[in-house]
Amino acid sequence: MHDFILAKEIVDEVLAIALAQKLGKIKSVSLEIGSKSVPHNHKHAHEHDNHFDELNIENIKFGLENIAKNTILEKTKFKIIKTSGVNWKITDVDV
Repeated sequence: MHDFILAKEIVDEVLAIALAQKLGKIKSVSLEIGSKSVPHNHKHAHEHDNHFDELNIENIKFGLENIAKNTILEKTKFKIIKTSGVNWKITDVDV
C-alpha cells in the first residue's frame, strides 16, 4: 500500500515541476528512494520506522507507470536507485 501512495506522491511532484517549469514532456526522472521510505505527507513517519515493510521497487515502478498514464509522464522512464533510510528525492529530470 505504501508503495502505491509513494508512487502517487512522486508523480504529483514531477507533474508540479513540469507545470512550474512549463515542460511539455519529460524523458526520464532519476530518483533515490530509501528502502523504508514513506510519503512526505505521512504524519509522524519517523515514529513508525519499524512498522513499515521494506519497499518493493518493482511495485513502485508499476505504480509510477500506471499513475502516469494519460499524463505528460506516460512515456517517462523512471530510474530508481534504492538507498537506506526513510526518505526519497528526485535527483534529475531529463527533458
